[in-house]
Amino acid sequence: MRVFNRHVSTRGLTVFGFETILISSSIVVAAHLHGAFDRAISGLWKVVLVTALCELCFYYNDLYNLTRVHATRDLVVGVLKGTGAAAFALAALTALVPSVLLGNGTFATVVVLLLVAVPLWRVAFNGLTSDPHLEERVLIVGTGILAQTVAREIRMQQDFAYRLVGFISDDGAGRRYVRQYDVLGSAADIDRIRATRHVDRIVVSLTDRRGRLPIEALLRAKLAGVRVEDAVTTYERLAGKILVEDLKPSWLIFSDGFRVSRLRRAVKRVVDLLCALVVFVLSAPAMLLTAIVVRLESPGPILYRQERVGENGRVFTLLKFRSMRIDAEQGTPVWAKDGDERVTRVGRVIRVTRLDELPQLWNVLKGDMSFIGPRPERPFFVQQLAEAVPFYMARHSVRPGLTGWAQVKYRYGSSVEDAVEKLRYDLYYIKHLSLVFDLTILIDTVRVIVSGKGAK
Repeated sequence: MRVFNRHVSTRGLTVFGFETILISSSIVVAAHLHGAFDRAISGLWKVVLVTALCELCFYYNDLYNLTRVHATRDLVVGVLKGTGAAAFALAALTALVPSVLLGNGTFATVVVLLLVAVPLWRVAFNGLTSDPHLEERVLIVGTGILAQTVAREIRMQQDFAYRLVGFISDDGAGRRYVRQYDVLGSAADIDRIRATRHVDRIVVSLTDRRGRLPIEALLRAKLAGVRVEDAVTTYERLAGKILVEDLKPSWLIFSDGFRVSRLRRAVKRVVDLLCALVVFVLSAPAMLLTAIVVRLESPGPILYRQERVGENGRVFTLLKFRSMRIDAEQGTPVWAKDGDERVTRVGRVIRVTRLDELPQLWNVLKGDMSFIGPRPERPFFVQQLAEAVPFYMARHSVRPGLTGWAQVKYRYGSSVEDAVEKLRYDLYYIKHLSLVFDLTILIDTVRVIVSGKGAK
């Protein structure tokens, strides 16, 4: 299902929902043990606030990424880090707003309860959901690269309850298996395989369907209650991105999404203006300090100006605090890369903390950029990428952003391959664009900044 325009698994929602109850219950129990039960009930907002703070800290420590945190050891470490971060955050909050406290020692008891209850609950949940009867059995029609890519996503993830039963051959080559999975037969065997293997979902991954699509067998499966879907759709749900290599224009045209109304654009623009003004005021001291240290470390301009491609292919001048030497680039543009020797010492710091991006608030105010959207690229690279990457120019259908779905999901890119991967995320964002989706990306951006991941 989709929550805030992001695909979320039933497993993930179950974990999040139950832990909401678990955390809030722990707070109420702790308050009762310390004689502050009446205070907790009358000050329900405090319980909600502390619960949200704990869940945010858990989220920032990947506890709701069931693929990344699945083994018991990773789970225990994640709970320790998440609970510790919540304790630190609450201590800072209560120092600023003492009325948040429910009572002396209450939160210490909450921490102890969570350190016991959450790991026990997660271990029980993992044991319960490992039952094969609770998993959807998936059959893939096709054995090519697209089919193997979807199979790899199914095998790697733990969020969606899918179990791959095998493949249906589409090339007549008579191969017996793809990777470690069996090729169970040809299109003529779909009815038999569906019945004997108790298939719940059929994923069609035929690159060329003309004259090869087993329409009647798929229709019978559909009428029998089996879900039948395109491989690109399956990949989108599992990975949170759109596979562009085998993408057909018809899929983009007839797919849900990719619709941004005038009203939504207007509201997004108003939100951008308000946020840019607020952030500009709050970050003014940091920008002043950054400007000073950039000037003190090396000669040259404080701001770096560079042409970038924006909405509908319009070129604009992007502003950043200079983080490289003034002779960093001469002649043909080159990709920036991790550990780039052209970056100054101050430049490394402001890149990790994203302080170098703050002057782009002016680009947001001018209307060149939005807070959230695909990152703008230089015209030289856009021309190359448009020739090499299918549907690359589609990312220019919206305003570029200070941060985006690709930036919070993928590392900093410095090659054509990285550009392809980011395009997959950019197309997903454009398809599902909404203000609430933007808010979740902002929350993820804070995590990226705090962790320093993806820093340029």
